[in-house]
Amino acid sequence: MVFIAFVKDKSMKYKILFFLIILANTLLAQSQWPIFRGDQQLTASVSAKLPEQLQLLASFQTDDDIKASPVVEDGIVYCGSTDGFFYAFDLKGELKWKFNAENAIEAPAILLDGKAIFGSLDGWLFCLNQREGKLVWKYKTDNQIIGSANWHTEGARTVIAVGSYDYYLHGVDLENGQNLWKYESDNFINGAPALYQENVVFGGCDGFLHLVNLQTGQATRKIELSTYVASSPAIIGKEAYIGDYDGRFFAVELDEGKFLWIYDDPDKNLPFVSSPAVAGDYIVIGNEDRNLYCFNRKDGKLVWSKRLSNRVNSSSIIIGNRVITATMDGMLYINALKTGEELWSYEIGSQMVSSPAYYEGKIIIGANDGRLYILGESN
Repeated sequence: MVFIAFVKDKSMKYKILFFLIILANTLLAQSQWPIFRGDQQLTASVSAKLPEQLQLLASFQTDDDIKASPVVEDGIVYCGSTDGFFYAFDLKGELKWKFNAENAIEAPAILLDGKAIFGSLDGWLFCLNQREGKLVWKYKTDNQIIGSANWHTEGARTVIAVGSYDYYLHGVDLENGQNLWKYESDNFINGAPALYQENVVFGGCDGFLHLVNLQTGQATRKIELSTYVASSPAIIGKEAYIGDYDGRFFAVELDEGKFLWIYDDPDKNLPFVSSPAVAGDYIVIGNEDRNLYCFNRKDGKLVWSKRLSNRVNSSSIIIGNRVITATMDGMLYINALKTGEELWSYEIGSQMVSSPAYYEGKIIIGANDGRLYILGESN
């Protein structure tokens, strides 16, 4: 909704004040979660407010583990399962449709122009009609797809970028599923690419942070991180934030390819498998050492760390001043963003590598018991 006020003025008959337009657009954006981490820069942060206490409102059962992260648009949740099906269901847990991909799905989908696009473990990238779940096109890579895709539109053409274990980042035409280009890295591509201007930024198992132009498929820059990267970067302005498998965390200036700061504690060297969430001057990320870390975005200093009940492979999200994190022993936590204080916890009871999505005061997350959980405030 756009609010317009007409105010009489002596110098003119009417002055049109377009106030609340930005606010209205912001609220609309926050009501959707159409991509892994919520936006194309993969920041996993919105300024909305969560209820003080969350309760289980509904759930949806599949026939195998949920490792993919759900996405949400207009009250419909979309997520794949390792049972080989991709599902669309509403916030009451009622099935709208399902599509048989014929192989396990661990990659999050993207929702774009009425289409749901996701990869599978046998290397197919599927594009479905979002309303009915009918196949629009499919594109084949030569190995499994684990990470989410991303996109960039220039003129009439939208390019979908997705990484594969075949070592390539693939550029695919949204309209027809045809290959536009392939960019070769030197190892598996596990995470999702984040959008930076007309480029995507991704870390690979080759130990580099890659910047690739989405219209040409050519490398803009390669930045050596030394060891392999399983997670996805978050982008704020010209800066990328990403962790590696040796437990280091990097802030990188993308235009010049230089490190702004590096967090490296030699006594804590377990992997960052999860991806960071960024809000203001705070960066939050979980580690396999069971700790949730919060860094100052400006200088990389540790603001706080909080030991949780188990390893963190799922990626945290930030909703307002709260951090939502899932652990490998089936616990879901809410911590205060500025202090790390535990505010709430809930026992799902099954491992979670799926990352939470946010939609209109609700948290949606999948677990290895094959169920997707919807938590919020009961009416």
